[in-house]
Amino acid sequence: MRVTIVGTGYVGLVSGACFSEFGHEVICVDRDAAKVERLCAGEIPIYEPGLEELVDRNMAAGRLSFTTDLAEAVPDSDAVFIAVGTPSRRGDGHADLSYVYAAADEIADHMKDFTVIVTKSTVPVGTGSEIERRLRARRPGLDLEVASNPEFLREGAAIQDFMRPDRIVAGIKGERSKAVMQALYRPLFLNETPVLFTTRESAELIKYASNAFLATKISFINEMADLCEKVGAEVQDVARGMGLDQRIGPKFLHAGPGYGGSCFPKDTLALLHTGADHDVPLRIVDAVVTVNDKRKAAMVDKIIGACGGSVRDKKIAVLGLTFKPNTDDMRESPALVIVPGLLNAGATIAAYDPEGMAEARTLLPDIGYCTDAYATMGGADALVIITEWNQFRALDLDRAAQLMKTPLLIDLRNIYGRGAPEKSGFTYIGVGRGMTKPERAQPALKVVKG
Repeated sequence: MRVTIVGTGYVGLVSGACFSEFGHEVICVDRDAAKVERLCAGEIPIYEPGLEELVDRNMAAGRLSFTTDLAEAVPDSDAVFIAVGTPSRRGDGHADLSYVYAAADEIADHMKDFTVIVTKSTVPVGTGSEIERRLRARRPGLDLEVASNPEFLREGAAIQDFMRPDRIVAGIKGERSKAVMQALYRPLFLNETPVLFTTRESAELIKYASNAFLATKISFINEMADLCEKVGAEVQDVARGMGLDQRIGPKFLHAGPGYGGSCFPKDTLALLHTGADHDVPLRIVDAVVTVNDKRKAAMVDKIIGACGGSVRDKKIAVLGLTFKPNTDDMRESPALVIVPGLLNAGATIAAYDPEGMAEARTLLPDIGYCTDAYATMGGADALVIITEWNQFRALDLDRAAQLMKTPLLIDLRNIYGRGAPEKSGFTYIGVGRGMTKPERAQPALKVVKG
């Protein structure tokens, strides 16, 4: 099939590359000429494991191309996917649909024969109907159907999620759009992937409800972590005991500094506003948002408390700045609250992230950026792990303790078990686990050149 993807952001680029891997002929369209030029040259603007190889392979096979010209792509397409951003609007928190509607209007101008217009962007309930209304008002008589096909891609594992998904959700309004969606996802039908055909409104809400429920699990276990610290329980044991119940499951029960990223923060806010627009107060979702906002700020207080009540004139080594590992995405990262909070309290920050420092430099310009994890630690009064990159899970803790002025490890992701940090001379503080003291005397600070 011939497929056009409007938008080459995270969702659009991954979806376009994966559809071309299925054997479809895909054209990805973006207004940003510089970005398209980079893509045509094989330069991927985001970090996603495996994406560069996937794009290169399908470009070489002639199945994937990039352009700024919708007129080149739309007329011969069987399906046109809208995959542009829907950020939270400033001031009211509603999803900003201006990019979606602008894309729909321009698509209408170039359509020729029957085409299925598919919203891949995360949009509030009713957006598909409004897109159809706009298309028909702009060009009466167009032969089209509008469908909703929400994405469920995890940053860092997006290609696997597209190729081997838990489910495909397609909101349709007509048998022809159903046939097109079946043809697009034929390889997954053959693999017996669960496919749910439903109304457009249900498909749109499934996306928001799914993200809100996952965000609820995160905020819930974070509150349990606070209780664990007060009563002497271990949050990881509590989460494991809960997760063994098949009705609950273990995923997203990992205590930490709160959720971030491009989806959960804006989608929970958008869902709240959808509820308010229809006089349906979503009190649980409201509480989830409040808990998460307070969670990030509470981590600043946790670090200051661990440092004796003050971080003024102290050096804090920070590992991890992106909202999660295996991405360069800084959007709504806990680091964007924690680091400024420590700076405002008088600390000096030395930080390292494997992929996120280019973006972080624009968002957090007042900190020192280092070439590796150990370079952050020289003379530090505390080491804080914010993002659980794999390379931080196996640090040489003896070396780390020797580099630091005060071997204090504040592990906001609980990536270290009991015993190893303490054996290396660290005072260790996790989340929902309390504090443990070093098992041997702290090593003397060594002066390391370079």
